[in-house]
Formats: sequence, C-alpha cells, structure tokens
Amino acid sequence: MILKVDGVTKTFGGLAALKGVSFEVAEGAILGLIGPNGAGKTTLFNVISGSYAPDKGEVLFAGEPVSHLKAYDICRRGLARTFQVVKPFGNLTVLQNVMVGSFLRTPDARQAREQAMEVLEFVGLARQEGKVARSLTISDRKRLEVARALATRPRVLLLDEVMAGLNPTELTEMVETMRRIRQSGVTLIVIEHIMAAIMTVSERIVVLHHGEKIAEGSPQEVAKDRRVIDAYLGEEYLLA
Repeated sequence: MILKVDGVTKTFGGLAALKGVSFEVAEGAILGLIGPNGAGKTTLFNVISGSYAPDKGEVLFAGEPVSHLKAYDICRRGLARTFQVVKPFGNLTVLQNVMVGSFLRTPDARQAREQAMEVLEFVGLARQEGKVARSLTISDRKRLEVARALATRPRVLLLDEVMAGLNPTELTEMVETMRRIRQSGVTLIVIEHIMAAIMTVSERIVVLHHGEKIAEGSPQEVAKDRRVIDAYLGEEYLLA
C-alpha cells in the first residue's frame, strides 16, 4: 500500500469535518472519492497533503507517517495535488507555470525547462507553451494544473475535481489523461462529482458523508449501496 489513512479526524471550532476516516490505496491504483458537497473530501485532501494536521489519526505514505510534515516536505517525498479552484500564475507563460513544479527536483533552469516541456507534451499543452496562463480556457487551465503537479514527479497524485466544467469531449480526454498518468506509474486519488467519469476510471471508490466514510468498494458495489443511494446518488447508478 502506497498510502494509508488511519482513523483521521479533523475539527474546526467544534465542527467535525472528518470523523475517524480510514482507507488504504494500493500502488498504481486509481481510487475515487465521492460524496455530497460538504462531506469532507477536500478537507481530507488537505490533511493527506499536509495543509492541515489531523486532530486524531495519521497518514502514512510509503509506510512512513507524514502527518507531522509540512506540505512542501510531503510533496518532496512524492505526493502532489491539484486544487478545486484553479489558480495558475496568470502573468507567467504555460511553460513557466510548469517549470515552477520542475524546480522541486532540480535547481538547473535548463533541466527544469526540459522536464516541463516533457510534461506539457504528455498533457497536450506543448503547443501553448508560450501563452500567458490567464488567457487559457477552463479546460486548458485544468490541464495546466495537472501538468504543474506532475512536474514535481509524484508517486501519488491527488486530483480535486479536474473534470468539473468540461464538455463531453474534454471529459473523455481528461479520463484518458488520467489513465495514461496511472500507466506511467503514478497512483491517483480523484475527487469527482461526474459519476459517468469517476465510475469508469476508478477501480475502487470511497464515499464520505458528513465527514464519515459510509462505503468503500468497487464501482459496482458502491453504486448499489443503499447508504450511498440515500446520501448521495438518489437512485441506483447503472454502470454501462
């Protein structure tokens, strides 16, 4: 197991955002994380990535506890993330944005540039390397967010709603990008509300509701779980 979340609890002013959440992620897997708005999904990402320290429980990455580390130290160990609200460095070019991630692994500007260009080729943004980031479409900003995280050379990548706001063609392309990321050896944990996408791409799914894990299993198992239907889906989700 590359990542283990063990009994994580996080409270804010007496409100429990996470309540004893536990699960494990196998290396090379794609794990989906779903649940209603306010269920605690992004808070969980913040705890895993080091933005918040848990009040109880711990996170283990590659067998080592990391809950006491700063976010940049966790990133150096090989765990990167994207953010739900995409905020590129607007006045920098696409290439410069990705070089920011590359500099985590090398101080050499030429090497950082080469690595950034490789990542841009991978996500399909190479032809836009010289564009100012603020001029990009929503779809390309999402790709840039993924590229900047990939440039840190993670072993585990947390994707927070990278498919939100995309049209059907862009959704298909992003799902394919996620599969290629996994094929490159990176483990993925994905927060998403678009069921057609998350049920297709994930091998296992964890469901949160009011900060608690209410279900975990294959997409087929989760889609039929009465607790998940009542709390989130509304009706049984039929997989193609």
